[in-house]
Amino acid sequence: MHRFDLGDPAFDVTSEEVHAAREQDWYVETTWGWAVLRYAEVSALLRDRRFRQGNARWPAQNGIHSGLFSDWWQETLLSLEGDDHARIRKLMVPAFKNRVIAEMRPTFQGIAHELIDAFAPRGQVEFVHEFAEPYAARIICLLLGLPQDHWPQVARWADDLGASFGIDVGNQVPKIEAALTGLTRYVEEAVAERRATPRDDLVTTLVQAEQLTDHELSVALVFLAFAGMETTRNQLGLALQTLLQHPDQWALLAERPELGANAVEEVMRVNPTVTWVTREALEDVEFQGLHIPKGGIVQMLSHAAGTDPRAVPDPSFDITQQRPPHHGFGAGIHHCLGHFVARTDMSVALPLLAQRMPDAVPEGPGQWLPVSGNTGALSFPIRFRAEET
Repeated sequence: MHRFDLGDPAFDVTSEEVHAAREQDWYVETTWGWAVLRYAEVSALLRDRRFRQGNARWPAQNGIHSGLFSDWWQETLLSLEGDDHARIRKLMVPAFKNRVIAEMRPTFQGIAHELIDAFAPRGQVEFVHEFAEPYAARIICLLLGLPQDHWPQVARWADDLGASFGIDVGNQVPKIEAALTGLTRYVEEAVAERRATPRDDLVTTLVQAEQLTDHELSVALVFLAFAGMETTRNQLGLALQTLLQHPDQWALLAERPELGANAVEEVMRVNPTVTWVTREALEDVEFQGLHIPKGGIVQMLSHAAGTDPRAVPDPSFDITQQRPPHHGFGAGIHHCLGHFVARTDMSVALPLLAQRMPDAVPEGPGQWLPVSGNTGALSFPIRFRAEET
């Protein structure tokens, strides 16, 4: 029987080794509980109310038992359960309604074009720093009603906070806590400003609801700023990685921009930034022959589920195909709150990039995070046919 070491930076959750294990059984033992490998079992367990979101214990699993980061982590939406989770989530939902986000599409397009204008005549781009990061950060600033020209600082904080999802979190605490302090102070100033002069934005909406304490509001906004930027930036880099491995699909997306939304789903099925979703058993659970004791951890491996031939008989990458829903945004009561923002901003960006970066190919390997935990590109240089000016 295999036993996977999820904390090993060299371990790749998308590897042949994982696929081979999936053929043997629906789960495998790991250093952090059991990994669930098949689509049907992942779908069932993500919605099973005998489990809670398993992230609350993440700092402790990595030897972090106290301090600013550990305390904040316990209070984020990701770790909360029950009434507190329901109350805070309910207040956040209106800001993320489909209609509200759909109305922002033209603004998203404007930001994407402006960023591409800067490098299209050059025929070369370092994709992470010149597009994915500013695009994701500016959209978060827009959503929270923060000045767009503050995006580099917000991005730096979000980037440093992103280390809290990495498998090296134990060594990153000072960096994480410095970013947490900076972003918290910044968000608290924005809250105070909206109390004095309300505006038409998410922060004002939450302030005026008067159902969150200032502390809850600060924790929620810091988490939104970091989670929203970090995952979108990473997922855009992974989308380009996958699309450039399939040049026919890249060309097709340029020709048929209406496939943008479907391309996002297909990319997240085969190359998700959130490579696993964690659940913790609230009681002793018997599930398909596996005994999971109370407090037992199960990791749902998104790529293994998304490419499971039992659910997707032909799992090869194809942006024209309709697939069963992937698990890249989780599921159940902890389904990602910002999923519609991420889906919209990526479905706007990808066709524009394909149209304005014809014949794109990677220029060297780039630098990538381990393919475990939350993954993505640290740098990704790309060459393409330059736009004539």
